[in-house]
Amino acid sequence: MPDHTPPDLASLRVEIDRIDDALHDLLMRRADIVAHMAASRVKGGAATFRPGREALILRRLLGRHQGALPRAALFRLWREVIASSLAQQGNFSVAAVQGEQGADSPSARIARAHFGLLTPLKLHATTNRALASVASGEAAVAVLPAPQDGEKPEAAWWTQMETPRLRIVAALPFLSPPEQSGNAAEPGLAAPLAYAVAALVPDATGRDRSLLRIEPEPEQSRARIAAALTGVGLAPRWMIRRDAPTPMALVEVEGFLAEEDPRLTRLPFPRLQILGAYAEPEPEE
Repeated sequence: MPDHTPPDLASLRVEIDRIDDALHDLLMRRADIVAHMAASRVKGGAATFRPGREALILRRLLGRHQGALPRAALFRLWREVIASSLAQQGNFSVAAVQGEQGADSPSARIARAHFGLLTPLKLHATTNRALASVASGEAAVAVLPAPQDGEKPEAAWWTQMETPRLRIVAALPFLSPPEQSGNAAEPGLAAPLAYAVAALVPDATGRDRSLLRIEPEPEQSRARIAAALTGVGLAPRWMIRRDAPTPMALVEVEGFLAEEDPRLTRLPFPRLQILGAYAEPEPEE
């Protein structure tokens, strides 16, 4: 049967095949380097899961990206590449909360999208059980729904999180629409739908946010908490306040906060903890 493919289309297909082979060669070379790093322990025992490093890789690629390929497609490709690298360097699994009738919850779907379809994902009945799986080493990271005002006490996992052993290390989705539901400080800023919690110290990326858990005095209202934070240069992007059984507030601030930050000692709260820090999400377009 004669081939009626136009010569120009045929040559383009040949070029696509050549590019596919080149991409495949580079991916195999990348995997070999990762395998060498894992075998020789180049990282000196450091954690293989480095969400800050991952954010820097993705920001660099998104910053140089141009042409017809959507940013979301580029992001999806590299998330799978990164997930494959994590799998090469040891047992890596993710914990999340199951939805109704054992189905995936929204945060579980976010976990699958971020960590890849081949990364083992175990669903737990409660957020506390998901956190416990990370604390025990059963899972490397837990992906939990973003806290919300008015949530039920059993859903407020941030009030029970053990620090400093466990830290919030990523806000998800990392690539997000300009506006989405959640605790955005103002219109147009991406609000996380979930957070990743792991037993590691997060890395600064240059554009970060931090979460503070504050135990205020009963008479310290949201306005007084916000005023105190603003007064030391830590203006809240958003805040959640709950009064029972113990007064507690969760606040997101700009920047990467360290335990020794002198501004923290000037705050008039009985107790304050840094729950973690994470790279600021990137816009989808």
